[in-house]
Amino acid sequence: SGQIHMLQAKQPILFLSHGSPMTALGGDDLSRTWSQLAGRLVRPAAILMVSAHWNTRLPLVSGSAEPETIHDFGGFPAELYRIRYPAPGNPALAQRIKKQLTDAGLATGIDAGRGLDHGAWVPLRILFPSADVPVLQLSVQPERCARHHHALGAALASLSRENILVIASGHMTHNLMDFMRAGEGEGIAPDSQVFRDWVHERLMASDNESLLDWQQSAPGASHAHPTPEHFLPLFVALG
Repeated sequence: SGQIHMLQAKQPILFLSHGSPMTALGGDDLSRTWSQLAGRLVRPAAILMVSAHWNTRLPLVSGSAEPETIHDFGGFPAELYRIRYPAPGNPALAQRIKKQLTDAGLATGIDAGRGLDHGAWVPLRILFPSADVPVLQLSVQPERCARHHHALGAALASLSRENILVIASGHMTHNLMDFMRAGEGEGIAPDSQVFRDWVHERLMASDNESLLDWQQSAPGASHAHPTPEHFLPLFVALG
């Protein structure tokens, strides 16, 4: 027929440590790393952000057509609060993601008023600065275990084959007291370093069983993550 059939792009699954909100202003090592990553990405049809900063008891998908920019932090320079990331939403895709999760036995809801928190818009501002790709968010459930979040990811694995980019946005380690001490010149805390090294080794070995039992298996786990919400997005990405 002479028609050319284009193969849909298969997107990667990303897990990002989203850093400080200050990274949104650019000029630091993390924003430079994200800029380099952006050059390797094919433009997606939509983006699903799994942010550590949206915590709910049941999984929720953001269903707003025009999600607002949420400045969910305090004590930062005024210029950060002036930033807007005006990406559109995609309510129809939100409904489909909800159905996909529900069909997998994971009771899920839609929050039609939810905007984009800084776990979403800070990296997206560097990765997709034109803010013209539709963005949705999926919440994490801090009261639920790693296996629950792995199941969320497994139920959504097909999205990457539909040119939908899934970005899990959390932190490899998240102990704010350590972070403040490091800023005062004390360096990386040994417990956080040993935890980070253990996670990297288990990821490279595809040892998902050990990772899924991280709170029991990983050295330094309770120190690296006094609360689990910043580590749980990793398991959605793994799923």
